[in-house]
Amino acid sequence: MEGMKSLQADSEAAQTLGVKGAERWEIYWRLQQLDIPAQCATNQPLKAQITSPAAVVQVWSVVRQTTAPRRELVLWLHRCWQAE
Repeated sequence: MEGMKSLQADSEAAQTLGVKGAERWEIYWRLQQLDIPAQCATNQPLKAQITSPAAVVQVWSVVRQTTAPRRELVLWLHRCWQAE
């Protein structure tokens, strides 16, 4: 796939993300959009190459937005609006 960033096999920064099912693919595609190299194959774990603090936060945010219950996300958003 042209333009896709992929993982280097020997990369120490490749982290396995504990996400299962269809959510893996949604997270994979979002990481690709954020230019974070990731690998996701059928019956294999999702892996992302995390090389900076910004990438850590982006991966955490994408996984949270995809896997957290809607109610939790709504409450978090309300707290953000109320923060001074």
